[in-house]
Amino acid sequence: MSTLLTAKQLSSQRAGRTLFSDLSFTVQRGDVLHIEGVNGAGKSTLLRALVGLVQLQSGQIEFFPDAADDHDWRNQLLFMGHKAGIKAELTAIENLTLQAKLCGCAIDDAWQLLATVGLLGLEDLPAGQLSAGQQRRIALTRLWYSNVPLWILDEPFTALDTDGIELLQQRFAEHTAAGGAIIMTSHQSLTWTPTRLQRLRITGGDA
Repeated sequence: MSTLLTAKQLSSQRAGRTLFSDLSFTVQRGDVLHIEGVNGAGKSTLLRALVGLVQLQSGQIEFFPDAADDHDWRNQLLFMGHKAGIKAELTAIENLTLQAKLCGCAIDDAWQLLATVGLLGLEDLPAGQLSAGQQRRIALTRLWYSNVPLWILDEPFTALDTDGIELLQQRFAEHTAAGGAIIMTSHQSLTWTPTRLQRLRITGGDA
């Protein structure tokens, strides 16, 4: 089974406080790594460190160690922060098109994709006029057209209703069944049980 990421003895501090230390884990194809912890524990810091946005005090991160060629790991993963990251002045369809263009992805039918995530009929409204949950659905369309193997997602269920969470978990199941892997944080419990589920709890924060 192909390994997508190995992390060894990761340590991070913020304002003189240790968030986590000596964290080690491996993520293989088909895995879901669910990172848990209270607010401020360092969950987002860990995800941002994995993709190079935050510097760690110590540790080693290696992407795709089993790859035969020396390809750029950044082109093989998708990172989504806890904010929707869309432009309020653009419509849903314009945001979707822009997202795809920035990642170099092709979309066969943008309108069908919006229908899939429950936004059909809202495609021509500025995103700023939509609810937080609808804006989140625009951002999450990336998970339907992305073809990279590793997703790193910070609180992907934020602002979603029950139907939206269920839809997203169905997409997670499809991705892992096809050999992809997911590293994610979430305050909500998973109602879907992945075949290969790992849990990593960080205890460095305050409740």
